[in-house]
Amino acid sequence: MPENLEEAIAAAGGAVPLLWESQTPPSVVPRLAPEFTNWRDEQLAWRRTAVIYDQSHHMVDLNLAGPDALKLISDLAINSMKNFPVDKAKQFVAVNHQGQIIGDNILFHLAEDEYHAVGIPPSINWMQYHAETGGYDVTVRRDDSSAVRSGPPRLYRYQVQGPGAMDVIRDATGQEPPKLKFFGMTRFTIGGKEVRALRHGMAGEPGFELWGPWEENDAVHGALLEAGAAHGLVQVGARAYHTNALESGWLPRPLPAIYTDERLADYRRWLDMNAYETISPLGGSFRSENIEDYYLTPQELDYGRIIAFDHDFIGREALEKRAAAGAGGDRRKVTLVWNGDDVAKAYGSMFQEGPGAKFINLPMALYDTFHYDRVEADGRTVGLSTWTGYSSNERAILSLAVVDPAVAEPGTEVTVRWGEDTPSSKAQVEDHVQVSIRATVQPAPLTEYARTAYRDDATS
Repeated sequence: MPENLEEAIAAAGGAVPLLWESQTPPSVVPRLAPEFTNWRDEQLAWRRTAVIYDQSHHMVDLNLAGPDALKLISDLAINSMKNFPVDKAKQFVAVNHQGQIIGDNILFHLAEDEYHAVGIPPSINWMQYHAETGGYDVTVRRDDSSAVRSGPPRLYRYQVQGPGAMDVIRDATGQEPPKLKFFGMTRFTIGGKEVRALRHGMAGEPGFELWGPWEENDAVHGALLEAGAAHGLVQVGARAYHTNALESGWLPRPLPAIYTDERLADYRRWLDMNAYETISPLGGSFRSENIEDYYLTPQELDYGRIIAFDHDFIGREALEKRAAAGAGGDRRKVTLVWNGDDVAKAYGSMFQEGPGAKFINLPMALYDTFHYDRVEADGRTVGLSTWTGYSSNERAILSLAVVDPAVAEPGTEVTVRWGEDTPSSKAQVEDHVQVSIRATVQPAPLTEYARTAYRDDATS
């Protein structure tokens, strides 16, 4: 019986069959009400009034403290950590030795020699592995998501976002919100409790991320809801939560590039049989027996602009070679706006005889954790479509994709193949036929505010 990822890959006959046939349900937001009103109005609220996102349950927290904490982080991050004072946050991005994406998280500088990483498991696991095995003078404290944790989280974490977010914060704190740069940190008093706050934005709207000890959750949450009542504050449920990335342009779940390369064999043995990377399902209309065909690069995710060669880090040599060769042929991250008539036809197939199109769940359409659909033009594959769902703000199915430069110009029409042409045994995959859906290329992020107001501050 396999005991770790390395043994599981061998037992399954490869990484692709291991993940393609995984019987684990796709990753969702645990312990959060699916809807507080309805997911359509919850989506509309983050553009029209204000929303509160509950992030207390679906992410992993990793606290790193000690004299070598910053060295550990710098040894793994593609971006510079030289300008990283206390009360500042950065996006942490890690790659493998070949310069391919492992994952990213938000990294908070809490105090001298103390940092806190928050995100989904791939980048968190990577940091913890090196902290435990790399000889660093650092202590690690981990709090897993509520999907695997038995008790309550150590911290509550909320985001208040939208055009009215500052009004909510003003009333909740009784003072004018400070004018901070994006990813700057401060402290508030809310509900009689001290709250740490990060200037943040999701779905292209301004706001704050707020956190503190779970024991103070009720007081802080209640005060936020009371302050928000006059400003149309809407609680966002689990169904709508993940769709905000469709508008902000952040691609949440690239397959971590850790399944090949002998240099990562010890890491794969460190990841046990219940690790996110071992059990998460892979699917979509793109199928390759080579797991590396699913790997993405920083350039493809628009992180090329933040790579800094002012420090040594895993993957530096590969990224330097890539930079020297030029990135003219790199695929570009874009938003695809799916054709409404084609989507309606796919839904209509449910009412006809025989298998119809793969059902498109709403608002998030994904039926697996790692999702890759073929993007085609002129009969050839020109890219991969990943994060897919419906936006009430745009009145359309959207997906985030990486495509060849030749089709990356806004307004270009491409075709997305929806449904598996290599059927899997995943319980969430019914008998279906693959269909073609036209889509129009648009920028990622889709909203102008997200493209211009904060993206550089987050990662510099």
